[in-house]
Amino acid sequence: MLWWRSVPARDRVFAGCTGCGHLSTWCHSRYARHLSDVTLAGRPLHIDLSVRRLYCENTSCPKVTFAEQVPGLTVRYQRRTPQLQHLLEDVGVVLAGRGGSRMLRILNIRLSRVAVLSQLMRVPLPPLVTPQVLGVDDFALYGGSYGTLLVNATTRLPLTLWEGRDAEQLGRWLREHPGVEVACRDGSLTYRQGITSGAPEAVQVSDRFHLWQGLSRRVQDIASAHRGCLPAALPPTGESNSAPGEESVENTTADTRAERHARRLFEAVQALTRSGRSHSSVARELGLNRRTVSKYARARTWQEVMRRPPRKFSALDPYLDYLQQRWDEGQHSAKVLHEELQTKGYLGHYQRVKMAVAPLRRGLPLDEPRERPPSPREAARWIMTHPHRRSPHINDRLPRLLDHCPELRTAHDLVRRFAAMLDNRDGTHLPEWLDDLAITGLAPLTGLARALREDRDAVAKGITTPYNSGVNEGRITDVKLQKRIMAGRAGVRLLRHRVVLIAHLRRRYADQSSVRP
Repeated sequence: MLWWRSVPARDRVFAGCTGCGHLSTWCHSRYARHLSDVTLAGRPLHIDLSVRRLYCENTSCPKVTFAEQVPGLTVRYQRRTPQLQHLLEDVGVVLAGRGGSRMLRILNIRLSRVAVLSQLMRVPLPPLVTPQVLGVDDFALYGGSYGTLLVNATTRLPLTLWEGRDAEQLGRWLREHPGVEVACRDGSLTYRQGITSGAPEAVQVSDRFHLWQGLSRRVQDIASAHRGCLPAALPPTGESNSAPGEESVENTTADTRAERHARRLFEAVQALTRSGRSHSSVARELGLNRRTVSKYARARTWQEVMRRPPRKFSALDPYLDYLQQRWDEGQHSAKVLHEELQTKGYLGHYQRVKMAVAPLRRGLPLDEPRERPPSPREAARWIMTHPHRRSPHINDRLPRLLDHCPELRTAHDLVRRFAAMLDNRDGTHLPEWLDDLAITGLAPLTGLARALREDRDAVAKGITTPYNSGVNEGRITDVKLQKRIMAGRAGVRLLRHRVVLIAHLRRRYADQSSVRP
């Protein structure tokens, strides 16, 4: 530990009164101040400073005496130098309590996590300037509760956040901070009402990302409703080759314990559901999960429940012919077969080879990979992807799927028309597109058309103007990061403090680095 003792300050040096600012040299007494400074060569540094207490010579000043302050070294009511205090505050902003305490311990500065949080909460927030372009979005706070985040879309800095996403609180904030000209938001009715009540003259912009995301979810709902059409995307050769194999594996007798159990459950579920019982009632009576009951109720035979999904491709597939050849030649040792495959370039594990030859020991053929039908999410992603960015795999299967399912064809055509409007920032065809969306007869799309018509002006602004909520999404990602750093236990006040201060801290250091040569 290093100590630095100062010589007494000269008596004739003027010092300003902390009450009125009047200069004085009339010394009342002296006292020693003990200050902590940043470490020197990794060792704590403490300063003993002899300072004066002076009389204020201004008779109208309420202060009789005051203590002199050394610029850059002392601050009123503080036993740390400004440099050390700024370090503590920055560490608290970046790492919060426990992480900040650990980092300070590495720097040989002893401070508890509670003290770090206390220093952090003492830092004043930057003055809030009403933005011309405001971004509003919600984020998950705890469990089922949500919060609201406001961002200055021009400076890309967060303004404030609070718990809840009600229209009244947003409208009250806008009335207290007049001057917002453009408000970017998602399609939430709550935020629409809050902006309308708090800033009725502001132009509302429905974010294009949320518009595209909402359309994508509706397409996925359509694909889920037409799940039976999805296998049509597979190549015809795969269908003709896989069907006989599937039929040959199925049999009417249940040989294994799992097959006998599946057959008993299938018969019990089918008997109860045919009598008109609901899936929840059947699940309670049989002691099963409702999803399990739904799976057995949808199946046509008990073999469908037992059928394993098509296996994905693996690193062993190029060597299956060699395995079959060596097995026919009489080599039935998985260890020897694995060693032989290693000489041919196979890098996989022995267990994979052992599992691959297991069907051969039971007199069954090798389990060859079969392509799976696309899931509803995959089919929706195929439709939403721009044609120029689709892979050859998608270009081969998507036309086959659209030819087989007219509903997905309709959804695909509407998606491409909406994408053209977004690319060209042209909203002239929006009313016509909404009319076509409403007459498709598909419930997800008609519901979307009804919601977009209620917010048509904001949707048109989202298509034609450059304003969007991209800044909000980036700041919400930062909010989630700060929550994880604090293990999700931070209160709203602490979370607001850190989110706002850390954004300004990053901006300050970025500006300093850009100025340096």
